[in-house]
Amino acid sequence: MSDFDWLFFIEVLVGGLLSGVMYSLVAIGFVLIYKTSGVLNFAQGAMLLFAALTFVSLTERGVPFALAFAITFAIMVVIGIAIERTVLRPLTNKPPITLFMATLGLSYVIEGAAQLIWGTQVHGLDLGIEDLPFDVGGVFISQFDIFAAVVAAGMVAALSAFFRYTRIGLGFRAVADDQFAALAIGLRLPWIWATVWAAAGLVALVAGLLWGARVGVQFSLSLIVLKALPVLVLGGFDSILGAIVGGLLIGATEKLAEVYIGEYFGGGIEGWFAYVVALAFLLVRPSGLFGQKLVERV
Repeated sequence: MSDFDWLFFIEVLVGGLLSGVMYSLVAIGFVLIYKTSGVLNFAQGAMLLFAALTFVSLTERGVPFALAFAITFAIMVVIGIAIERTVLRPLTNKPPITLFMATLGLSYVIEGAAQLIWGTQVHGLDLGIEDLPFDVGGVFISQFDIFAAVVAAGMVAALSAFFRYTRIGLGFRAVADDQFAALAIGLRLPWIWATVWAAAGLVALVAGLLWGARVGVQFSLSLIVLKALPVLVLGGFDSILGAIVGGLLIGATEKLAEVYIGEYFGGGIEGWFAYVVALAFLLVRPSGLFGQKLVERV
């Protein structure tokens, strides 16, 4: 054990944790929708793609960064509200599989609309952050990873403060706890659902810019949602805190596994190891670390 390179271990661990923060940001979009309406929004990945593609297409046409961000955010709010009102609201009280299939179909509709409007070419996205190593006590950390982690942490803090201290946020928490009780005290569920979908659109925009800057803005970007699924399994589908913790655990686990045991499996296990962990976790704690356990009375 004396030959163990602890600095390298810490470097791999920190890199995994920083990647995990970006996984968490995608997972939070799922949590916001699922917590209030019980819908697993599989269209979140397509929303992420549409947001990134819209933003980069606007900037390439000479629109300033801040204005492009504002326009894209407004578009994502409109898309989110339109989805809630035209698709999900009519399907209220339908079986969960019906809602899931609706969002799955929506993902292809949104991707098709993105292709129709902006084309299929791959775009590079430069946020002005150089991806150079930064030396912290002998541990080299990517500057972009640090930037992405700070942005993601700021987004999580802002959402947490919004839902904890604002009137709409308190209404969101009431709906998440008991929709019928929320209706009984006069809360307007359609307004709250629309706000939540708008927040999910903002999360998709921020996540889309960060992931687009890292891997390029291309249609495979919508598959980032698959990385969020193990995060949700570990943390729980209805917990923002769980999404954060789950993302950190998945990010760290897959990086460490790739480096230290990947060679025994021929390498390349980073792409699927998180699903093995999630499957094993489902057998032990299906509701996740912070998810609410469902209790059915018969």
